[in-house]
Amino acid sequence: MHVVGTAGHVDHGKSTLVAALTGINPDRLREEREREMTIDLGFAWLTLPNGEAVGIVDVPGHRDFIENMLAGVGGIDAAIFVVAADEGVMPQTREHLAILDLLAVENGIVVLTKTDLVEDPEWLELVEADVLEVLAGTALEGAPVVRVSARTGQGLEELVAMLQEVLERVEPRPDRGRPRLWVDRVFTISGFGTVVTGTLLDGTLEVGQEVTVLPQELRARIRGLQTHKTKIDRAVPGSRVAVNLSGVSKSDLARGSLVTLPGWLRPTLLVDVRLDYLSDAPFPLKHNARLKFFCGSAEVMARVRLLGQDALPPGESGWLQLELSEPLPLVRGERFIVRLPSPAATVGGGRVVDPNPGRKHRRFRPQIIERLETLARGTPAEVLLQALERRGPQVVGELLERSGLGDAAQPALEELLTGGDVVVLGAGATAKHSSLVASRGWWSATTGRMQQELAAFHHRYPLRAGMGREELRSALRLAPRVFNGLRVRAAAEGLLVDEGITVRLPEHEVRFSPAQQQAVDGLLARFRRAPYTPPSYKESVAAVGEPVLAVLLARGDLVQVSADVLFLPATYEEMVRRIRAHIERQGSITLAQARDLFRTSRKYAQGLLEHLDEEGVTRRVGDERVLG
Repeated sequence: MHVVGTAGHVDHGKSTLVAALTGINPDRLREEREREMTIDLGFAWLTLPNGEAVGIVDVPGHRDFIENMLAGVGGIDAAIFVVAADEGVMPQTREHLAILDLLAVENGIVVLTKTDLVEDPEWLELVEADVLEVLAGTALEGAPVVRVSARTGQGLEELVAMLQEVLERVEPRPDRGRPRLWVDRVFTISGFGTVVTGTLLDGTLEVGQEVTVLPQELRARIRGLQTHKTKIDRAVPGSRVAVNLSGVSKSDLARGSLVTLPGWLRPTLLVDVRLDYLSDAPFPLKHNARLKFFCGSAEVMARVRLLGQDALPPGESGWLQLELSEPLPLVRGERFIVRLPSPAATVGGGRVVDPNPGRKHRRFRPQIIERLETLARGTPAEVLLQALERRGPQVVGELLERSGLGDAAQPALEELLTGGDVVVLGAGATAKHSSLVASRGWWSATTGRMQQELAAFHHRYPLRAGMGREELRSALRLAPRVFNGLRVRAAAEGLLVDEGITVRLPEHEVRFSPAQQQAVDGLLARFRRAPYTPPSYKESVAAVGEPVLAVLLARGDLVQVSADVLFLPATYEEMVRRIRAHIERQGSITLAQARDLFRTSRKYAQGLLEHLDEEGVTRRVGDERVLG
């Protein structure tokens, strides 16, 4: 599942294009519709030809609302970069492009809109050449160009096909087991309460989960989840999600809040960053300068502490420690944007290197810069985790050897295991040299797929006790050793029940429909009325159907002693007991004696005796049976 965002100058047709693609008007505010101008974020979705549902975040293009635009583009996978064919590149075209470049949005499509207003083909060629020149050297360099008229529909099919092609090249968002949802809208629904929306990153959310809202440090529980107005039980990374929260009110929350799981993330007032300062910034960045800091959907003021230099010239990069005016829950590697507060302008952006440095740094200490450079490259633990996320489950010995970390590899792995970022597949939690380990993201994603496969199987075959092990392994496309390790750990954590040949979800129970139960009750009544001459196998199939009869046999409601002979369990135990008693008194029993003992027919007596021979209860000697 992916999310794309629009970008481009005001009145270049972004919202009109979204409405033409999706049938949804993203301008939800009355003022937006009256002014025919997007002011705040708008949301829509469409289904691609391959069946993927794609969320669309429509952003305002007017310079007065750039900061609203920043609240929506942080979690997008690709950009629809809009340029009106009748106007070409304009100021906010360039500013939006700079923002996408600073956020490293590397996938996108250039859409020349309003082509129906341009009659001169040469003008279109000039506009397209100008756009491509502006894109040169940015993250969107080489992006495909599609000419579109939202009014006439020209080019829309080509745009949808191109969007699918671009998104198929985008890697799925990783599941690191630590979900984060930056809130971009908060509202209430009568009868449901508080709802927040955002793009989910780094993990899954499930109905019933306890969550925390930061930086407010509020506890809540997920009452319901929706994506594209469809109810779901589990939201996956990279999807637009509406979360119905119980335990908090609308007034407690705001755009810029973050929903996550409790206990692992703490807000910070100090953050170490690497800043790329734009070449068109109006002046060098000085120590103690004040900037607006944007990350996710959050916006706060920040005071700049330049490290290792007195000023940062336009067009250069440098190390900064930012003092935030309000605490924010940031993670390492997160992208951010900074703007001048007045006159408002985007001047740079970069990555969070250390979200919790703990104290102010001395500005001109070389060891501080060396530490930040090391953090930017990645710690040994991060190197190992990236290898696991890239390659999938690995044998510990091979992982440590391939890492190139030397003596630092083992402590790094222990750090990841302690922090829960890596799990051991199979029995136990200790990682030995030959153990198989996987990233928490792989584990969460794969067990999620496993549960989906099992749920679908139970839905298709409600009368089967479980899904075959090999069938599940094949559906998950896992190597035998990886699947076995997954299965053993999943069973230990209560995610599935392993019954040998088959596996099932813990909550799965075979349940008959009312009509099936009525038929079963009628059949078992017939068995009770004639316990020694009950309905045959064929008659039982005719009464309840073969799948239902298979369930009755599997759970022991009936005992099959031959191809066509069935008994109630109590009847079977009684008959075995009486045959053993007869043999103990008389020394043996014949077929005729067994038939007369129960006043039954030869078919039932013979089926039972041959079954007891197979079970070793009796042994045939000539025409008689003795104890086995």
